[in-house]
Order: sequence, then structure tokens, then C-alpha cells
Amino acid sequence: MQGIKNNDQFKETINKSEPVIVKFTADWCPDCRRMDMFIDDIMDTYQQYSWYELNRDELPEVADEQEVMGIPSLLIFKNGEKKAHLHSANAKSPEQVKEFLEAQK
Repeated sequence: MQGIKNNDQFKETINKSEPVIVKFTADWCPDCRRMDMFIDDIMDTYQQYSWYELNRDELPEVADEQEVMGIPSLLIFKNGEKKAHLHSANAKSPEQVKEFLEAQK
């Protein structure tokens, strides 16, 4: 998963014509570490997305702008528009993440 390190890179990433997923995370987040244990298999299955990771503590203004209140959160963007948002409370298991991605088809 490619990291997003600044606001310009975030804007460039979400403005792509193909759908992208940005995983909002933080170093101190235990649920984020748990997601890290299963997200690779999901990324292999859902290759129609480009996957990115953003540390919300490094770019808090982006997290605020995108209404990311909890982490981990998965946001889907296409052409600069947020298409879907999986909030942290619903992103604790592989099944929840897969259900979210299946609902986007």
C-alpha cells in the first residue's frame, strides 16, 4: 500500500480517473494494526482499486476535511469525489471490509 505524505499528493491521488481507496490510520491505533493483518488478502481480491494509506496524525487537516472521525477508515474516491466511507466502527473484521467493498459494485 502506497503512503500519502502531503496534501498535494492526497489531492493528486483522489483525482485519478480509476477508483482509489485511502486507508486512514495512525501509528498508535490497535484496530489499525489488526486491519494490517488481513488487508493484504483483501487488496489481492479487490485489484480494481489502487490502495493508499494516510496517517491521520501526519495530515490531520485532510482527515478533518474528509470527516474521518475514527480510524481505521477506508474511503473510496474517483475523479476527486468521495464515493464511499467505511467508518472505523464497521471496519474491525475482514468480513465487514469485504461487505463494504461488495456493496460498491
